[in-house]
Amino acid sequence: MSDAVFTVGTRGSQLAMTQSRWAADAVSRAGGTEHELVTVRTEGDVLTGPLSQLGGTGVFATALRAQVLDGRVDLAVHSLKDLPTAPVEGLWIAALPEREDPRDALCARDGLTLEQLPEGAAVGTGSPRRVAQLRALRPDLRIVDIRGNVGTRLNRVDPGDPGDLDAVVLAASGLKRLGLEGRITEYLDPHRMLPAPGQGALALEIRADADPGSPLVRGLAAVDHAPTRLAVTAERAVLAQLEAGCAAPVGTYARLADGVLELDVVVADPDGSEVVRRSETLADPTVATADAFGRRIADDLLADGADRLARLTL
Repeated sequence: MSDAVFTVGTRGSQLAMTQSRWAADAVSRAGGTEHELVTVRTEGDVLTGPLSQLGGTGVFATALRAQVLDGRVDLAVHSLKDLPTAPVEGLWIAALPEREDPRDALCARDGLTLEQLPEGAAVGTGSPRRVAQLRALRPDLRIVDIRGNVGTRLNRVDPGDPGDLDAVVLAASGLKRLGLEGRITEYLDPHRMLPAPGQGALALEIRADADPGSPLVRGLAAVDHAPTRLAVTAERAVLAQLEAGCAAPVGTYARLADGVLELDVVVADPDGSEVVRRSETLADPTVATADAFGRRIADDLLADGADRLARLTL
């Protein structure tokens, strides 16, 4: 790796490119170096069908990680919610920049909110977590499985072709990063509609044997955001202990306030008929205690039958 330029692997979607460019610019400024983006096509960009049936989170991460391990790129930028919880030998998540808005967002026709959608309205999402919570909140809605980039999904709400949906639910973070927050008709309360673990956060991953004195590693250390790392560590510990992935209806929401880590967790039946929630706090957290905190809550949920409820295979 040159001290002058580091290479950044990214998926080719508009959102992925925007996120990667933002992250790489921040690292470049902090480390006093330059970067180049390298587009990598992942399995998730090629396959069709529901993501929950395509191997889940790993379909977007595997190809990027292989490029880093092989030395073809120096840095991979991932949406953390798309990253499997199991670590990969030889790789290191060196930075988690400050998290963008973790909430889910409703983008509906005519400026409608979730409560204002008419009975039987068609709402699009590709997330089992969102499906379960939507059905718990509004069992009358018709949920439609959708895929595609942000623009393709929003087009399904617009008048014209296809214009076949009344609303879609997307991550607020992606819409904000693309400058599309004007399309949001309601930010869904994270206490009612819990986000995916790590939603809104980016993971900046490099080889574990990278030179600690290099401009890249120095820049990564500077952009790492401790409150974000604590929050997402607890969230992803829940997911890891449940041995669940993006195909599981599990939502989490952690935040650090005045030295106290608050964590809400929901596990739902996929049809939304039954929901189990937990809300706990941890004072003066460290990364290690945040991880143990999330795992303990997951164990409590498993003792209460979360695996049966969410149809997890343990």
